[in-house]
Amino acid sequence: RFAGVMDISGTNLHKLRRKVAEAIDVPVERLERIIVPIEKVYTIADHTRCLAYMLGDCIVPSNVREGYLARLVLRRTLRMMNDLSMDEELADLVEAQMEVVGIDNFEQDADVIREIISNEVARYASTLERGTRIVQKIAKSYRAKSSRIPLQEVITLYDSHGIPPEVVKEVAAAEGAVVEIPDNFYSLIAQMHSEAQKEASEDDHLAACRERAAGLPPTKKLYYEFQNKVEFEAVVLDYFDGMAVLDQTLFYPEGGGQPSDTGTLVTPDNVVRVEEVTKVGEVILHRVRGGPLKRGERVKGLVDEERRFSLMRHHTATHVLLYAAKKVLGAHVHQAGAQKGGEVSRLDIRHYRHVTPEELRKIEIEANRMVMSNLPVQISVEERTKAEQKYGFGLYQGGVPPGREIRIVRVGNDVQACAGTHVRSTGEIGLIRVMGVEHVQDGVERLVFSAGLAAVRAVQQMEELLRASADVLSVQPENLPSTAARFFSEWKEQRKEIERLRSRVVELERQNLEGEAVDGVRVVVRRVDAPQKELVALATSVADEGGVALIASVDGGARLVAASGTPAVNAADLVREVCSLLGGKGGGKPNLAQGAGPDASRLEDALEQGRKMIIKALHGE
Repeated sequence: RFAGVMDISGTNLHKLRRKVAEAIDVPVERLERIIVPIEKVYTIADHTRCLAYMLGDCIVPSNVREGYLARLVLRRTLRMMNDLSMDEELADLVEAQMEVVGIDNFEQDADVIREIISNEVARYASTLERGTRIVQKIAKSYRAKSSRIPLQEVITLYDSHGIPPEVVKEVAAAEGAVVEIPDNFYSLIAQMHSEAQKEASEDDHLAACRERAAGLPPTKKLYYEFQNKVEFEAVVLDYFDGMAVLDQTLFYPEGGGQPSDTGTLVTPDNVVRVEEVTKVGEVILHRVRGGPLKRGERVKGLVDEERRFSLMRHHTATHVLLYAAKKVLGAHVHQAGAQKGGEVSRLDIRHYRHVTPEELRKIEIEANRMVMSNLPVQISVEERTKAEQKYGFGLYQGGVPPGREIRIVRVGNDVQACAGTHVRSTGEIGLIRVMGVEHVQDGVERLVFSAGLAAVRAVQQMEELLRASADVLSVQPENLPSTAARFFSEWKEQRKEIERLRSRVVELERQNLEGEAVDGVRVVVRRVDAPQKELVALATSVADEGGVALIASVDGGARLVAASGTPAVNAADLVREVCSLLGGKGGGKPNLAQGAGPDASRLEDALEQGRKMIIKALHGE
């Protein structure tokens, strides 16, 4: 009943504590020492209950959207547990909260939740270790400027690096820097992310077309009623800025990660190419190339058939693959994004760790099992509230569509709100081939796949690569793994032997290096055709004994290394001068420098010039 009565945002909490301290006649510092630990205990109880619901409802901690909020709550809880020196495991506290509510009331399995928390605890520990070094560097910078660390810097440290403000304050104080953290810091972070998402959703690149489209009647969507047709007739209602509006269309507009259809519009006088189709409200715009269209003109539309059906296969395959991933990986799997293509598509899923090769194989098998079952793809339009009550909010895998009624696509046991085009049954998808998995960001894995004839072409391409690789090694494809492993093992052994022989060559060269003594300093200037690593080793061996070496080799161009064991000779200056004679550049430190030049024909003269420089420097000239 006291919710909302007190405003504890910003500095208000500190002011309220001061009033309480004055009322009971104790210093505010003493009051805070008494009540802050108690507040943290209540906060931990509240946060662990929150985590029970969030993780139990299959939210995966990440750096985006609801996953970001889950990670924020989880890390704040860990910080407070650490402040109170608690020995309990966070996973135990969350599971205890789940038991109070009832384990069976949560969709996510308790063991999976424990694994998610364990991964997050380890990741948080790594963040703290890395973050301490980052904060130390920033704190020293602001201390040198006699400035406070600004709040925006603290927000960036948390938002980009995951470093809690308490850690920033603690490390900064140790470095002698000052920073102030508002009591409502975490609320500011959550609000910032909510506003960022709102701004992103409000970005409208079709704003210029909306006013014109607002005065036009809705376009009849033939692509829902006749998904397998590719020809239609229509009347041009408007044409502006290369955009054609028809009274009805079979062209599917881009949306939900599915690219638009392409094709042609044929008039009695012209043929224009439809390159892109977009939807503004209930009006569909066709971007055309090849000439203007006239209002009232009748046109015949021809949709690119192969592209349309490939996109339909890939879209339905996305639903199948998502269901298969959920079945293999767990109930928490949720679509984080998708992009359908004619040849290759991708499906981003929320998952708390990397998908293993074995899991990927299981997902592919499960998806193709659904294809072979030839399950019907059922499409219906239902009232939003009833659909949500019937299927739950898992409907909105691809986002929440507008309107009182939503289009429901059911593929087997997978049910989603979806506005895309689909095949009539899973058997029409054909082969689904998962070609790989990519780690997009924390909590998000990307499955890359092809479907139908595109999948067959992908398999054929992989088989061709396998055959070509087997031909190179003159073995049968089935023997390629063992042969490649044997060759690699032999290559490593030969590489070790080559390194040993090179070291021996360097030692022999070092022993046979001829030089001259200049004022008691050994000077070696010569050409040794050896790899750069060996040149450095030879030159360094001379410098280690107090001498000076300028050694060069030729491999197309000229490469040089200079090493100096005496302050009288600067190796960097020496290399720069000699390399300039070869048309190149060089540099390094006074004791060791390297360089190169393309004109190897002048190497002998350049080495002689270098020798003279060394002798002159040793003479003190």
